[in-house]
Amino acid sequence: MSALVRMRLAGFLRTGRALAPLLAGLLALGILYGGGRARPAEAYGVSAVVLFPVLAWQTKILLDVEPDVQRRLAQVLVGPVRERCAGLFAAVLAGLGTVLVALVFPWPVGGVAAPGPGDPPVVAALALGLWAHLLALLPAVALGALASRALTRSAGYGVAVLAVGAVGTLALGLRGSVAPWLVPPVLATARALAGSLPAGTALLLSAWALVWAGVALAGYVRWRRVRP
Repeated sequence: MSALVRMRLAGFLRTGRALAPLLAGLLALGILYGGGRARPAEAYGVSAVVLFPVLAWQTKILLDVEPDVQRRLAQVLVGPVRERCAGLFAAVLAGLGTVLVALVFPWPVGGVAAPGPGDPPVVAALALGLWAHLLALLPAVALGALASRALTRSAGYGVAVLAVGAVGTLALGLRGSVAPWLVPPVLATARALAGSLPAGTALLLSAWALVWAGVALAGYVRWRRVRP
């Protein structure tokens, strides 16, 4: 399976299709941090919100690089389960690269202020930022997988799934939403990082994100069985 993961990452990079989500992410981060300095933890929470649709789009692009015939051949060679897991694992690895860029980006451009009294130290702020971005990455990979060509069969339907998922995440994630549990806790995590973050809240948000991503990925796997 590792060879299949490497092949998909190589195809994603060598075809140049990694450039579009990378540039979109850099543009979004540049706009975000161009407005002035912010506390590191709070800035990272907003950064995870901004990058959520970019990470989902990046996942869809990566999964769509491989031609349909080649994907079916991979299913025959390594089995359906390994083929699907290889695509998702490659998408997570690509997403981790984007997350690393997001963690480093604000420091050289002066987008974050030095920790003040009562703020967590830099190392703790980086840990919180990594946590916030991982909570966005896993659901984003799940959303991108649901929008992939293997399921939607057309670019139009795939874009529609991405748009509905991204807009729904923002709309239903607002404070006072009637059904916040329908979407991953991207905005809830950003709000938590804007203030104090009790350990219980962090555990609840982590469990929420994992359950949402697990349900979405289970739907992806089940649908792939119907539409190989």
